[in-house]
Amino acid sequence: MSVKPQIIIMDEPTSALSSKETETLFKIIRKFKDEGTSIIYISHRMEEIFAITDLVSVLRDGQYIGTVETGHTSVEELIKMMVGRDMDKVYPHKDFKYIRDEKLLELKAYTKKKYYHDINLFVRPGEILGLYGLMGSGRTEIVKGIFGILKKDSGEMYMHGKKVSINDPFDAIENNIAFVTEDRKNEGLVLTASVYENVSMANISKFLNRFRLINEKQEVATTEKHIKDLKIKTPGVYQTVNKLSGGNQQKVVLSKWFEIEPELLILDEPTRGIDVGAKYEIYKLMIELAQRGVGIIMISSELPEILNVSDRLLVINEQRIIAELDPKETSQEEIMTYITRRGETSGPSA
Repeated sequence: MSVKPQIIIMDEPTSALSSKETETLFKIIRKFKDEGTSIIYISHRMEEIFAITDLVSVLRDGQYIGTVETGHTSVEELIKMMVGRDMDKVYPHKDFKYIRDEKLLELKAYTKKKYYHDINLFVRPGEILGLYGLMGSGRTEIVKGIFGILKKDSGEMYMHGKKVSINDPFDAIENNIAFVTEDRKNEGLVLTASVYENVSMANISKFLNRFRLINEKQEVATTEKHIKDLKIKTPGVYQTVNKLSGGNQQKVVLSKWFEIEPELLILDEPTRGIDVGAKYEIYKLMIELAQRGVGIIMISSELPEILNVSDRLLVINEQRIIAELDPKETSQEEIMTYITRRGETSGPSA
């Protein structure tokens, strides 16, 4: 901005910003606009599109679909342009909170100094537990503690009421815990490997023959089934994943973890950087997994998403749980009020 350009291109500029920082950016954008600077603003977030733009151009699968005036269109119309079909709602309906009223996973006083403190939480079979907090709040560190990446200093973990010890991700996988990380490109995928190689890598022992060699035919057959079931858009199983769109890369990551048949699935920003059509398919997939009894912990920076997808919501601030809320009975304003009242609210008991 310091060079006073005539055109500024912003590609997902708010992906790592808080809501307050986003509003500051919007004020800067409006100032530049008033001074005659043109801005091309790329975003998957509908609320940003309607807050900051004058015109919206939609691209789908590398093709230009059309341009509409922001003030004369709607979310529904844009979604139809983006996905090529009508969608009744942005979020599919989940008509149950959980399958069984028991604790699939439970943490008691889980602590790792400088990362997370006195974490007490539980998730039931079929329940989607949302974790919301600003960047740096400790939300990702908590789930990394569950998965054994940030090994706890103290506290206890239980699966089905039985105490377990998770010292590293191998222990987590042995206990049927899967973790879809926030950074799929650097932590979730081997970008230069094929789709089928990525799908099989989390449970490679499943694909070994009696000579302990990898059975490629079995890998390919399994991957083809995932491609069909998850509607992954790819030329084939041999395509390298770096050539796929963000949404399809995320589906490959999910396919990889499905191979361990998880009982607990942790999703850290599962829809970041993907279009609304792919988001809808991932939400539906989460509901299907919940119907099978999988417990899901989801982290999201998008308040509308966390409120509409979660069955129960924990608010994280300063590396602690500061509130437990019913997403259907709370609001974005209430959540932000808890976060800004630092230190005044103690965390809920599990």
